[in-house]
Amino acid sequence: MKNDLDAPRRVASLSAQLVDTLREQITSGAWPVGMRIPPEHELVKRLGVGRTTVREALGALVHLGLLEARKGDGTYVRTSSEMHSVLMRRANTSRRSDVLELRAVLEEYASGLAASRRTEDDLDRLRHLLDEAEATADTAEMAAIAEIDTRFHQAVVSASGNALLTEVYDVLSIAVTEQIGATLWPSATAAEHSLLHRRLVEAIAAQDEVGARYCATEIVKLTETGTERQK
Repeated sequence: MKNDLDAPRRVASLSAQLVDTLREQITSGAWPVGMRIPPEHELVKRLGVGRTTVREALGALVHLGLLEARKGDGTYVRTSSEMHSVLMRRANTSRRSDVLELRAVLEEYASGLAASRRTEDDLDRLRHLLDEAEATADTAEMAAIAEIDTRFHQAVVSASGNALLTEVYDVLSIAVTEQIGATLWPSATAAEHSLLHRRLVEAIAAQDEVGARYCATEIVKLTETGTERQK
């Protein structure tokens, strides 16, 4: 027997439509990270919807982690990516060793991709960051050293040309920095750390995928040794 019943067409609620509209403001950069968004009464006026609808939409975006409501201050853009928010929460509730192991896997694989896909702009950026890292190392300011090291590895992963891999890695690198802070290096280890970074860039420049992955693995081993000393 032929089924002549058509399922009803579902139309998104007004608040759900508003969530999509406000999310677009965030992901497009119209509302950048750190910005305090317009207050409720202004959104009601500009969008022509009720206050309850606005509150429901803002509440949904806060739950997704894109917005942060600060009591007595307003609502701010927390991140432009839902994945960023979800991964940060997951990483922050995971064992440090698990986060480090996942980051290591991503770094090794991305380094091989970077060697095969890098552009001249990628190489210029990596060499500039290397010079900056070596200059910063002389200051002995651990927070600054950790920050430039993070940016260097993010640039390596970015050179892989895989946007999703880059986004996941960026989140994990931030989580690692928050969990373990800066790594204290003995002078000899610091020199080896710097040399391995130079060799990694050389391998990427030469499009040596095997060499790049090897250097990335050795850097991870050295980092793990440094973090073990701080426990």
